[in-house]
Amino acid sequence: MRPTRATAALALVVALAACGGQSKQEKATSQVCNARADISTQVDTLRNLTVSTATTSQIKTSLNAIKDNLGKIKDAQGDLNEQRKTQVQQANDAFEAQIKSIGSELVSSLSLGQAKEQLTASLQQLTGTYKQTFAKIDCSGT
Repeated sequence: MRPTRATAALALVVALAACGGQSKQEKATSQVCNARADISTQVDTLRNLTVSTATTSQIKTSLNAIKDNLGKIKDAQGDLNEQRKTQVQQANDAFEAQIKSIGSELVSSLSLGQAKEQLTASLQQLTGTYKQTFAKIDCSGT
């Protein structure tokens, strides 16, 4: 029996589909860039809060989203090329350290007035840290 043209076409489509997916490195880069974009959104959300409009819930939601994104970035690092892996790891480590520092500083504030001042300063620091770390990672090709 000879295969029909439809069978041959189907086999070709299946073969092409198997070859056409993203590589592990491309998937990891995409995961890093998506997480980076969400971190940027969360940092902007936090930066735009004022002491009078900020709620604990809003802050926790954004910080938890950042934490989740940092985890996604860590998970993807192993599949990146060495140069990108190093850049992403350094950015992730620096940003994670800043998040932990902010959390401990806010908890240790003694009074409401100090907490408000600390919140404002911490959110400014977070914005600066983002610019120094993740904003430098090139995601224009993804």
